[in-house]
Amino acid sequence: MSGMDAYARDLDLNLLRVFAVVAEEGSITRAAARLYVTQPAVSAAIRRLTAFIGAELITRQGRRMVVTHRGAELLAAARAHLQPLVAAAMEVPVFDPKSSTATVRIGLDDSLGALILPDFMKALRTEAPEMQLIIVPVQFRTVEELLLSHKVDFAVGVADELPRSILRQPLPPKPSSWPHFVCLYDPRHSKLPKKLSEREYFAREHVVVSYAGDTRGIVEDSLGLARKVRISVPAFSYVADVVDGSPLLATIPTLVANHIIRTRPHLRSTPLPFSWESSIVELLWSRATDDDEAARFLRGVLLKVALALVARVERHGKK
Repeated sequence: MSGMDAYARDLDLNLLRVFAVVAEEGSITRAAARLYVTQPAVSAAIRRLTAFIGAELITRQGRRMVVTHRGAELLAAARAHLQPLVAAAMEVPVFDPKSSTATVRIGLDDSLGALILPDFMKALRTEAPEMQLIIVPVQFRTVEELLLSHKVDFAVGVADELPRSILRQPLPPKPSSWPHFVCLYDPRHSKLPKKLSEREYFAREHVVVSYAGDTRGIVEDSLGLARKVRISVPAFSYVADVVDGSPLLATIPTLVANHIIRTRPHLRSTPLPFSWESSIVELLWSRATDDDEAARFLRGVLLKVALALVARVERHGKK
């Protein structure tokens, strides 16, 4: 009988367990007591297994129940598989990040990669030196499918409504009060007033980041207002090179702006002349992989890295 035939005929593998206990005890009564079921339930299980196998498996010999030749063959095969299965079910997995060689796929929002990865990898060099990471680009339009199809083990980014099968945790856990977006510019080519007005902002030309390949950016989508878009780029990694040496303005997350300015101190950022309720960056993962110890460990490390990053941004903002 092939494996597929067995599945098609709905073999209850628990019948093998009942049969093994009856064979070991040599008694329906003692087997029922050991299994915490009634004697009729044990007898019915033996009848069902006998009918499935198509041969007598156990017979009465005096006061004892003994296995037949076919029963002995089945008992040997069942024990060989049942014992490892029970051991595997009872074993408590032990995860050691220092020795783990697990490969974890992380979906990362474009705006966060350059910010988080350096500190994240630095932490892993001491905490999990053998683990391997695969970074997959995600954004709010793709994150749900990537998580539900298990193409990523967890993701960091923004998302709107998601099914309940996806768990989410704000990153950092307690979002701070720093503004989410600022205006990045090159003061050598854009002479902005100390306090940027809305009129001045919309009079300038802009670079926008559009994942859809059009000229709509965060301002257009959130406020329904149109800017003078000179260039649309597909990722935040393009912004610094485009703004540097040009009169263009870029509206980007505060963390991204601060990172750019640390590497290009001649650039500046200024508060926007308007505000809106921006999305919160979150850790996102499927409920089906919530017990993955390697992914859970990495999520914890990311949380610590994010908290340190936010604290650094807040210190920078107070200077």
